[in-house]
Amino acid sequence: MIILISVLIICVLAVFLYMRQEKFGKAPGGARLEVMKQSPNYKDGKFQNVHFTPTITEGYSMVEITYGFIFKKFPRQKPTVNLPSIKTDLHQLSIDSNVLVWFGHSSYFIQVNGKRFLIDPVFSGNASPIPNSNKSFTGSDIYTAADMPDIDYLLITHDHYDHLDYETIMALKGKVKTVITGLGVGSHFERWGFDPGMILEKDWNESIKADQGITIHTAPARHFSGRGFTRNNTLWLSFILQTPDFKIYLGGDSGYDTHFAEIGKKFGEFDLAILDNGQYNLAWQAIHMLPEEGLKAAGELKAKRLFPVHSSKFVLAQHPWDEPLIKITELNKKIGIPLVTPMIGEPVNLNDEKQAFKQWWKDIE
Repeated sequence: MIILISVLIICVLAVFLYMRQEKFGKAPGGARLEVMKQSPNYKDGKFQNVHFTPTITEGYSMVEITYGFIFKKFPRQKPTVNLPSIKTDLHQLSIDSNVLVWFGHSSYFIQVNGKRFLIDPVFSGNASPIPNSNKSFTGSDIYTAADMPDIDYLLITHDHYDHLDYETIMALKGKVKTVITGLGVGSHFERWGFDPGMILEKDWNESIKADQGITIHTAPARHFSGRGFTRNNTLWLSFILQTPDFKIYLGGDSGYDTHFAEIGKKFGEFDLAILDNGQYNLAWQAIHMLPEEGLKAAGELKAKRLFPVHSSKFVLAQHPWDEPLIKITELNKKIGIPLVTPMIGEPVNLNDEKQAFKQWWKDIE
């Protein structure tokens, strides 16, 4: 018994010491926490979704899910060959071009009206704070922070490791002019040495007037947050990027809920909606949409085009790696919304609503 207790104490101490590393960030406190407490979305010591949102769907258990991840083998979770990609030189893009370049999962670059935006970049090759525990697919990491030009606005939807990557953020330091994120997330950036004056933390339903007639709106999402054992101590959100000519919905991670219809009603037609479509499961349906729900959300957003993301880079669910793209493409045959499905690095012309894309995932095992 003494040996068992000693081992447990050592394990707890090891975890405690490991989680003191800088990559875990810093929980918000002081004046920042006082600001957070004033949010209508902050209740009972944490941020809340608009509606009750269980992390695990009724009828499932965390023990069952964890056991499946550790001990069960699921077919084709990773491609067996390099994913196809195109290496677009972002440094050489004409400043007049309105373009989007996807880096896999939920990381992408947008250049519009002469301003450069980088959303949830993850270039470290890992979606976990534990080294080599959730490595990216072979061929999906053709971009690094060095390939990024100077970034006017770094947008972070929430602080999960597959969206806020410490190694990437530190490599980008010096290239980013302004960080825009949810309440509390700025605490991580301040610990990592970013100037507080360049960090804008926002609640849902706020607006930021940027340069060149651009407005960045924040909006709700249905998800959760946290980089340690404490959950929901920072705010998750979505963004609306509005220019005189474009309106783009940047969805982040979200389960399906009423906020999509409300955003569509408030902002009207979107030129492009970027929605998560991958790493889903009926067991956590409330926090990640199934493909049919993504299509429904795009309809409620009145989107002219839909870009399904959150796939093709990491294994965070048990479905085959290409199932999200296969399913949404098949289901969309009845709906007919133009799908934006570029290869990693392939430029998406934001001016061209008729731009066609290959189903590049076909015939890849």
